[in-house]
Amino acid sequence: MENIKTILRESLEKNRGHFKSEIGTFSVGRATPFLVEDIMIDYYGTPTPLKQIASISIPDARNILIKPWEKNQLKEIEKAINLAQLGFNPVNDGITIRITVPQPTEERRKDLVKKLHEILEDAKISVRNAREDAMKEVKKKEKDGEISEDERFRVQEEIQKIVNEENKKLEEESEKKEKEIMTI
Repeated sequence: MENIKTILRESLEKNRGHFKSEIGTFSVGRATPFLVEDIMIDYYGTPTPLKQIASISIPDARNILIKPWEKNQLKEIEKAINLAQLGFNPVNDGITIRITVPQPTEERRKDLVKKLHEILEDAKISVRNAREDAMKEVKKKEKDGEISEDERFRVQEEIQKIVNEENKKLEEESEKKEKEIMTI
């Protein structure tokens, strides 16, 4: 039974990590490498994340500085940033690309909150799916005679408790991000 709960916890932790990385890309007027590091660049015909072909630094709270390891990639990086439609205007100086992160408008903030809620709902669906997989495994163990009916109920309650804790963590992350988005 511990194995089922361990697999469930690992799945939920992975889901929360994915949720955090998705909402980390939201631009709230502060520069962060998360905003651009996963933009796919055409690197000699192969789509490659920006973080693999350039260093990304944050010289101050509103700017992102991208320095490719190969200068001939500057144009491709600039093109990919524009195609990503993040609302950034990259400035290519021939050595680096500088991006000034604009303050989002009120409308953009509301759109970001709406998107945040969609991502939260997707994360909760993943949690429910992981719970269902764990519950099926417990029922299978009971059917195979490995555990009693009482133990099945006990383990199912423990699984539900783990799921409730995870949903609470996701809600807290979401509320924290929403507050960050709406703060001017």
